Amino acid sequence: MGFELLQKVQNKHFLSLAGNGIMSVLGMLNMIILYRTLSVASIGMWVFFLSVLLLVDTFRSGFITTAFIKFYAGATPERKAEVVGSTWFIAGAITAILVVLNVPAYFFSPYLENPSLILFVEWFGVIYVASLPYFIATCVVQAEQRFDHLLYIRFVNQGVFILLVIIMAVTKTASLQNIIYAYLTAAIATSLFSIFMGWSRIAAFGSRTKAGISELFHFGKYSVGTTLSSNLFGTSNTMIINFTLGPAALAVYNLGQRLMEIIEIPLRSFAATGMPELSAAYNAGNKERVIEIMKRYTGLLTCALVPVCIGALLLADVAIGIIGGKKYMDTEAANIMRLFMTFALLYPMDRFFALTLDVIHQPKINFIKVVVMLIASVCSSFLGIAITHNVYGVAIAGIIPTLIGVGVGYWGLNRFHPFSIGSVITTGYAEAAGIVKTYWLKFAAR
Repeated sequence: MGFELLQKVQNKHFLSLAGNGIMSVLGMLNMIILYRTLSVASIGMWVFFLSVLLLVDTFRSGFITTAFIKFYAGATPERKAEVVGSTWFIAGAITAILVVLNVPAYFFSPYLENPSLILFVEWFGVIYVASLPYFIATCVVQAEQRFDHLLYIRFVNQGVFILLVIIMAVTKTASLQNIIYAYLTAAIATSLFSIFMGWSRIAAFGSRTKAGISELFHFGKYSVGTTLSSNLFGTSNTMIINFTLGPAALAVYNLGQRLMEIIEIPLRSFAATGMPELSAAYNAGNKERVIEIMKRYTGLLTCALVPVCIGALLLADVAIGIIGGKKYMDTEAANIMRLFMTFALLYPMDRFFALTLDVIHQPKINFIKVVVMLIASVCSSFLGIAITHNVYGVAIAGIIPTLIGVGVGYWGLNRFHPFSIGSVITTGYAEAAGIVKTYWLKFAAR
């Protein structure tokens, strides 16, 4: 079993992991430049702008991504064209509705007092339209498990942005407004690249059907709620900190939280490659196999993250110094990172329990779960700030929604097929031991 998983890690799993890793490195490099180029307040405004932008984008990505992969993967060519065409229709409709809503908000922007909010209202609509073709392309290549193509799309997007940021840093022309120009330029360049490569499948728009649109819509109405509510965790904290403690505190909090990317890289990568495997087992009617696959992924990731979390706890100050520079060394950023790392080992269970609930057609449980988690997150964050009067309160409060997510996910999956939390850990340990043993035998045979 360990050797079998190792073989998978060496192909599509490794490619997905490597792609996410490369993108995270580029993102971290971009973050280093921005934190050293912009003022602390400007960084806080940029973090707020990006967080709200990505939250609103969840209306589109949450509605489409999971539903698209579910109905596209393994389908006939005619069915695939129908799914792509129907997806273009729904994604285009969502984009148009949000842009229409943005127009009156734009004219009211002079009456807004918060500069971060003004920035978002002014630029959201045009960026949302510019990103539509490459968003569809990422859905297509992910459903086809062409993680090399997904890497190219992300590389163009991140590469163009970071190149423009570097040019501004060198020429000393970096400003918040110019950073947004660079972000928009990267979105346009990536969409043009996706259309040119044929990955956006825009020609399939004519293959849409009412039945296909309806099918995607009825599945997506639950998945969008789940994804939106899930993304609201981070964004709600961003808003709470921005409006209660200010942009400077938000910049410090974001720096400490952003380094959690070392946890998110393997989680995103294995979730992307694990979903088709879980779906195949469920479609075959093998409940036991579904739970076994979930336990292997969850347990293995949990075991693998143990040394990562320990290392991060010990080296948090060094990491903050490298990423943020000296002006962040005496802030709460390092301890924020340590606080998040203390309960990061629960993340694989939370992520894969939720993913498996979607696969077994229980998105409603996921939706209710994340709504409860969101309410608990907002309430605990306000309470944390009221008690500590700083960003520590928000970081400590993060454990509450995570525990709720794991608990409800475990309850939902046990209704499908019984298993224990202990079996997740023992399965993961056995997989990790098998992989280590395989590598050791191969090394010893040389």
